Amino acid sequence: MSNTLYAQRRARVAQQIGPQGIALIPTALERPRNRDNDFLFRFDSYFHYLTGFTEPNAFLVITGDGKSTLLCAPKDAEREIWDGYRLGPQAAPAALTVDAALPIGELDAQLPRLLENREVVWFPFAIHEGLEARVGGWLTKVRARVRFGALCPEQQRDLCGILDEMRLVKDAHEQDLMRRAAAISARAHVRAMRTSARMLRAGQEVREYHLDAELLHEFRAGGSQCAAYGSIVAAGANACVLHYRADVAPVRDGELVLIDAGCELDGYASDVTRTFPANGRFTGPQRALYDLVLASQEAAVAVTKPGARFTDPHEASVKVLAQGMLDLGLLDRSKVGGLQDVIDSRAYFQFYMHRTGHWLGMDVHDCGSYVEPGEVGQVSERKDPVSGETIQNRPSRVLRPGMVLTIEPGIYVRPAAGVPPQFHDIGIRIEDDAIVTEGGCELISRGVPVKADEIEALMAG
Repeated sequence: MSNTLYAQRRARVAQQIGPQGIALIPTALERPRNRDNDFLFRFDSYFHYLTGFTEPNAFLVITGDGKSTLLCAPKDAEREIWDGYRLGPQAAPAALTVDAALPIGELDAQLPRLLENREVVWFPFAIHEGLEARVGGWLTKVRARVRFGALCPEQQRDLCGILDEMRLVKDAHEQDLMRRAAAISARAHVRAMRTSARMLRAGQEVREYHLDAELLHEFRAGGSQCAAYGSIVAAGANACVLHYRADVAPVRDGELVLIDAGCELDGYASDVTRTFPANGRFTGPQRALYDLVLASQEAAVAVTKPGARFTDPHEASVKVLAQGMLDLGLLDRSKVGGLQDVIDSRAYFQFYMHRTGHWLGMDVHDCGSYVEPGEVGQVSERKDPVSGETIQNRPSRVLRPGMVLTIEPGIYVRPAAGVPPQFHDIGIRIEDDAIVTEGGCELISRGVPVKADEIEALMAG
C-alpha cells in the first residue's frame, strides 16, 4: 500500500485531536512462549493502521500540528544477524513518510519534551498493559518543569474512539485485501472438504487435525502470513461447542464437520464457516437443519444494505430460524406458542445462542461501535426473558458502504428432553464475510460453496 495513505490517516488523527493535542500509539509487545522462544510477533492494529510498520519495539507520536515521530529499534549489525533486518531511525522518515524518527531507547527522555505545552494527551485506553502508568510518569516529569514555564496536559482522552470510527469504514485498498484474504480462506475450506471425503472413501482414518493441517497449508500457499484466529474444526457433537478448537477427535462417516477458519493477509482478517457431511452426503435430518440455517442466512443477507441497522440481519435470521424450529419439532408449539411468542420469550436461544455477525477488519472481531453515534442518548430498558437482567437498549448502528461484517447464523442441537433424537448432536453454522455496498452487500467468501447440493457435488469430485 502507498505510504501516502498512512500519511493521510495520520493527518486525519492530527485534525481530530486538535492543535494542542498529542497522540501516543505503541505497537504490540513481543511475548515469550517458552525459554528463549517468542510467540510469532503480530503488530498492534492501531499502530499498523497508521504506519504500515511491522517491526516490534516501536512507538508513534502524532501532534496536533500534523507532525509524526516514530521511535523504533536502531540498526544493530549483530542483532540483525539473529533477529532480521531493521529499518532504523535514519531510514524511517523516507520509508514511512514520518517527519522524524528516533531510537526507541530515547522514548522516556523524549516523551516529556513532546508532551510539554500540550493541552490533551490521547492514547488507546485499556489495551497496552502499563501504558497508563508510563504516561503518568512522563507527565510527572513535565510537571517538574512548570516552575520554568512549562505547561502540562490537563486532559487524558481515549484515542480508540477516533481510530475506531476511521477503521470502521474500509477504503478501496482495505476492501481489496479483505477480498483476497477471503478468497484464500475459501480455497482452504474447499481443500478440507475434499480431503475429508477422499480420505473416508479410501478407508483412511480422519482426525480433526488432518483437516486443520489442510487449512494451514492453503493459508500459507496463498500468501497469508498466518491464521486470523485458532481454527475451529469440530466433528460430530463437537460442533455444538461454539469455541471448540481443532483437536484429535475422529471425523466419522455419516457425521457433519463444522469448520470456522480464516487467514490473515497483510494485517486483515477473514472469517469463514462451513458445515459439511464428512463423507460428502447429507442425511435427511442433517439436510433439513442445514437448509434452515442457509435460509436464515439468505434472509440476513437480503437486509444487509446501506440504511439498515446492524441488528437487522440478526432479527431476520432469528425469524427464519424460530419458524423452522417450530416446523421441525425442535420447539413444541403447545409449550412455547407461535412464532412471535418464540421470538419474544427467546425460546429459540436453546438452539441459537449467539449473534448473527460482528465487524470484521484488521481484527477478527473488529473495532467500531455497534451503537449509532448520533443516537447514543436514546435509551430504553428491557428485561431479558432468558437471563432476567435489565438491559439498556440504544439504537443500533446504521450500515454504510465500506463497512464489513460477518453474517453467521447457526443451530446447535444438544440432546435434551423433548428434542427429536434424529437431530441430536448436530451443530451447523454458515458464515460469510460481507462488504456493504451502495446497492446491498458483496459476499466476498463465496469461493467455497454454500448450497447443500453444491457442497455434495464438490465433495464427490
